[in-house]
Amino acid sequence: MSPDVTTCSAASATLAEPLAATAAVAPTWLLIEQPGPWGAKALRASHLNAAVGRDLERLTDGSGVRPALIRRPGRHADLHRPTRHRVLLAHTAPHDPWIRTAWLDDPAELTALDFAALGAGTHDGWGTPYVGPPLALVCTNGRRDRCCAVQGRPLADELARSGGNDVWEVTHLGGHRFAPTMLVLPHGYAYGRVDGHHAKDVLTAVAAGRVVLTGCRGRSAWERPGQAADLAVRDLTGEERADALSVGPAEPLTPDTWSVPVRHRDGRAWRVAVTRTVSEPPRPESCGAALGTPARMEVTGVEPVAGAAEVPPRAR
Repeated sequence: MSPDVTTCSAASATLAEPLAATAAVAPTWLLIEQPGPWGAKALRASHLNAAVGRDLERLTDGSGVRPALIRRPGRHADLHRPTRHRVLLAHTAPHDPWIRTAWLDDPAELTALDFAALGAGTHDGWGTPYVGPPLALVCTNGRRDRCCAVQGRPLADELARSGGNDVWEVTHLGGHRFAPTMLVLPHGYAYGRVDGHHAKDVLTAVAAGRVVLTGCRGRSAWERPGQAADLAVRDLTGEERADALSVGPAEPLTPDTWSVPVRHRDGRAWRVAVTRTVSEPPRPESCGAALGTPARMEVTGVEPVAGAAEVPPRAR
């Protein structure tokens, strides 16, 4: 059956494209408040100083830190006047997730940060600890892809109106075709095809330190084979606690297959076999783009590691 290609998200949904292991890879997120309009490459096309945006793109490249712009849901007045910027830094690894925050008059100060250290989880006391509910970041950048604006903005507005959540619009989370998309911090799990009811369930779970598997794209702390392995073990064991599993470096067996170690904090361990395939039939990965066959990660086996702790079902 030919997919509906009027929008990339309609095509993806029609083809029931899997969401697992499609999250952006970012152990640490650098989120800079910038009201007003955003261009497709928002760090260089907004009211943020373009030179600062270019510097941040260059300095964070390969560091494990992903920069993005954020703004509160609602009207985005284009006031053309100086304003202070709320900045949020969030590290998403399960052993020590954290969020730090500060207010800056000039985001150029951020270019002095040690991005390699931040990507590895060391903040060196920057800012102050964030205190509040989980952060919900909904992609709404219509200049990047119209699906994000058409579907993301109503979701962000609904969550903001419901109260009890710290909700932001964000420039780009990857995977336009899964719109509306949402990232939740501090744990860094991303979600796709989210409606208001689902999003509220996710945020309730995050506040309790849990993960909702429905609609989950993966944890941004891991490379995509690791995201697939994490979700596969959670599905197998029913484990919902966000900090219960750690994922080791994926061991490449061929250019398209990996063996991924996953360990539970109770001592159990698994080896997860992951294979990269392509999505068929072709579909647009973004609105207006040529048809393509995006990569997908398929779990082909989950094996317990011999000698790892055996835990009685009641203790799990």
